[in-house]
Amino acid sequence: MAMTMHCEIVSAEQSIFSGSVEMVIAAGTLGDLGVAPGHAPLLTALSPGPVRLITDGGHEEVFYVSGGYLEVQRNTVTVLADAAQRADAVDEAAAIEAIQDAEKAMQDASAEMDYGTAAAQLAEASAQLRALRQLKNRAQ
Repeated sequence: MAMTMHCEIVSAEQSIFSGSVEMVIAAGTLGDLGVAPGHAPLLTALSPGPVRLITDGGHEEVFYVSGGYLEVQRNTVTVLADAAQRADAVDEAAAIEAIQDAEKAMQDASAEMDYGTAAAQLAEASAQLRALRQLKNRAQ
């Protein structure tokens, strides 16, 4: 039996996951971060993107978080997300449409949407799509 730690993924609306995991892989602001049992205490900001959990027994689950924080304490990893959902709940068509709309708005200087808002929407939709594609790649 592999070593495990407790993991919680919590958004502003609800608890998304609570259980034992062998590893947590998340998109930190300085790059991807892997956390295994025995990791040193840590608090880091998360970028929008996937959070992968290797659960007890080697099964992998993928979640999308829109940003937030990851905290590592003794035998516990907590993901405090602005918004979070299981990657299989991401609407791929809506994410692709949001990317196209944001790219169009960024190219159109006379658009009602400002560049910063469009860039933020582009980043979030791209991160959602990345989480969904990671899930699909793992299933193959």
